[in-house]
Amino acid sequence: MPTELLIVLKAAEAAASWHSGQRRKGAAGEPYINHLIEVAKLVTEATDGQDPNLAAAALLHDAVEDQGIPLSRIAAMFGDDVASLVGEVTDDKSLPKHERKRLQVERAPHKSPRAKILKLADKTSNVRALTMSPPDWTLERRREYIRWACEVVAGLGEVSPCLQEQFRAAVQQVERALDGTA
Repeated sequence: MPTELLIVLKAAEAAASWHSGQRRKGAAGEPYINHLIEVAKLVTEATDGQDPNLAAAALLHDAVEDQGIPLSRIAAMFGDDVASLVGEVTDDKSLPKHERKRLQVERAPHKSPRAKILKLADKTSNVRALTMSPPDWTLERRREYIRWACEVVAGLGEVSPCLQEQFRAAVQQVERALDGTA
């Protein structure tokens, strides 16, 4: 088996284990691994399958924030490149939520091109979830999330035309749903 494929499968296995009890916030409460797989699929499509480390990082991108997995452990298991990508998209959970959101907008333009693709894929998946299985949020909170996600994505710049189009389509779909025109 090619080493590149093996690292992605090992990352999928680790993500499934580390997030085994976690569910999405949406009404369906689907297993969290579904989100991680979607993000990995999006980055793989955006890179034509040419960046297995980015796919592995996509599977692991919430391990530090949500499960407290140290970046050093990710580096030991998957290498410094994967750990660096995960670290680049990880929020500091010790900060208040509003500060973490502000920093995502502020730091988006300064991320590496690969981390920008990962961040865009994550936002695309999250926006899609607002249509497919919305969390129990007020209409205004959902609209605010969309506004904020659009600010983050705007800061990423032109990183992947196909992925940016998927993000725009997801935003349009959720806005129609929120307006009752879907």
